Amino acid sequence: MTEENEQSLSIDPLTVGELITMSEAAQLSGYTVGFLSELALHEKLRAKRSGRYWLTTMAAVEEYKKSRSLKNIPKKYRDKT
Repeated sequence: MTEENEQSLSIDPLTVGELITMSEAAQLSGYTVGFLSELALHEKLRAKRSGRYWLTTMAAVEEYKKSRSLKNIPKKYRDKT
C-alpha cells in the first residue's frame, strides 16, 4: 500500500468537514433520522453525542454507504430472498 492510501484509511471521518445534526444528514443522504441515530447508537456510523443530539459529518455517512456496497457484504448474505 502506498503512503497516500495508508493515510486516507486512517483519517477519522468525524474530522472531515463540518459536524451536522442527524436531521441535516438525513435530508442530505436520503436516510431517515431514526435510521441514522440507530446506526450511531450501535456504532455503525461515526457520530458523537452533544447533549441529547447526535452529530456526524457527511464524510461519515458516505463511509457508511461505501461499507454497505455489495462487494463488502459476504456472498452468503447477498442473495437472501
